[in-house]
Amino acid sequence: MENIMLFDLIWNRIVENEENEFLLKQGKSFHYKVTGNVIKPDTVNRNIPRSEIEKAIRLAPFNSTTILQDLQAPSYIYSILMDERICGRLW
Repeated sequence: MENIMLFDLIWNRIVENEENEFLLKQGKSFHYKVTGNVIKPDTVNRNIPRSEIEKAIRLAPFNSTTILQDLQAPSYIYSILMDERICGRLW
């Protein structure tokens, strides 16, 4: 699948799952809101720009947050992108 199409598909899934419960790898739950091009998790004072998600998708698939350490809120990005509702059968 072309990267732009893949990114749009994943971003749409992120928006569709706004306010659903997600789990960090350590088991802590969180929810997020999407405002414009920004994901705002409710358990951390950090915004995740859409551009960070796009960078992460270029690195996927990943087995841990290690590869995402240069991005903002790597644990949250990992948890969102590795969730079956978001990446289901894409990688």
